[in-house]
Amino acid sequence: MDFPWLEFAGLMLAFGINAVIPGADFAMVLRQSIAHDRRAALFTSAGIATSILVHGSYTLLGVGVIVGQSLLLFNILKWLGAAYLVYLAISALRSPPPKAPEPGDLTGARRGDLAAFALGFLTNLLNPKAVLFFLALFTSLVSAHTHMDVKVIYVLAMSLMLFAWFALVSVFFTTPSVRQGFFRFGRWFNRVTGITFILLAVRVAIAQQH
Repeated sequence: MDFPWLEFAGLMLAFGINAVIPGADFAMVLRQSIAHDRRAALFTSAGIATSILVHGSYTLLGVGVIVGQSLLLFNILKWLGAAYLVYLAISALRSPPPKAPEPGDLTGARRGDLAAFALGFLTNLLNPKAVLFFLALFTSLVSAHTHMDVKVIYVLAMSLMLFAWFALVSVFFTTPSVRQGFFRFGRWFNRVTGITFILLAVRVAIAQQH
């Protein structure tokens, strides 16, 4: 069986363009990078990438079609996603202003790894647009004759690509000079990120099936 490289390239290009467009995932990784550290941002990035495996799996199994066509299921997912983003907004607005950590201060670093992972995982998983995006992507760019094992490779590649992208974002925004610039905003950083999450929640809440 020859690997469909042309189909793979088209799929990855479309996915890559969508990945770099700022949204809830980007806002979350940015906040983790500034408010916490590179470790937290990378675990959040891993959570986002893992969520892609879930989206890809139910799409390949045909469950995504059911969710995409069911108004009730779509609305449930939509309101869960919006509520989660509002929760993140409130958390950001109530948080103390970010500041540089004390030298050698690693208290609770590993304990927060799972929480950081979960933040990224749920931020992406509860986005109803992701359901429709995967359906559209596989319907329009992947042939019905493509073998299932090849489709699995597609999903794994997309997950790795997304992690690589957000890992780069994490490294950039945790660069000392970049972080220091954000620290100067003090509490305004929390206000801006909180408002951003609220606006994203509104965008999710008004999302429609197509």
